[in-house]
Amino acid sequence: MSYQLYPSDLTNREWEYLKALIPAAKPGGRKRRTDLRLILNASFYMTRTGGAWRSLPRDYPPWQTVSGYFRACRRAGIWERLHDRLRAMVRKQEGRARQPSAARLDSQTVTTTHRGGSERGYDAGKKMFGRKRHIVVDTMGWLRLVVVQSAATQDRAGARAVLMPLAHALTKLRKMWADGIYPGGLAPWRSDLRARKRIELEIVNRTDEATGFVVWPRRWVVERTCAWLSFHRRLSKDDEYLPETSEAFIRVSMIRLMLARLP
Repeated sequence: MSYQLYPSDLTNREWEYLKALIPAAKPGGRKRRTDLRLILNASFYMTRTGGAWRSLPRDYPPWQTVSGYFRACRRAGIWERLHDRLRAMVRKQEGRARQPSAARLDSQTVTTTHRGGSERGYDAGKKMFGRKRHIVVDTMGWLRLVVVQSAATQDRAGARAVLMPLAHALTKLRKMWADGIYPGGLAPWRSDLRARKRIELEIVNRTDEATGFVVWPRRWVVERTCAWLSFHRRLSKDDEYLPETSEAFIRVSMIRLMLARLP
């Protein structure tokens, strides 16, 4: 299609970036008849506007087809691969290396519905029932790692889950900033990460004299990323049955944001 049905749809320029990154159809069987551009547009529509799959406008393929493709891409890791490729392109455009040498760790608690599902709990600090998103971003605010867990999970314990992939990823990472709530939980990781990857962990504390909202060095970058996620209605709270689906929608939202930054 050469036009946008909805504001969240891909432009021709943006589609050219994704078209080259989408895996080809598996050999054998019937020829693929579904327009993948419409599948992507429908996924971006659902992420930006929220709502149930059954409420998908008829301008897109049937909701069963779209949700089926969405789940298949999540299970095959296609969303993650598209996200990582686009992130490398955006960083290259800004004159940065493909892999960052510094990153920022933080968490965001969001409410959930009564639909059920795993990994749901009560965050006593925020006084909210829901899930917690542990994210690692680079110095530009682009997502590197994400893990969705129960809101009852302590930030110290959640940090371990999101830092585990560092043993096999982000080999050039040498510096990481975290909030003051993390030191106890990161103590075992501090020496371990330094020994393996020479990653220095620095804690950015909020001073007792500060009142209200204050922009702190290094902290504002990841807080801006959390705001980017909240702008998408599908992510303003967690409606998903599986945490893995929530992680997939987070990556889809970042894909849409990065496409808008490419020339």
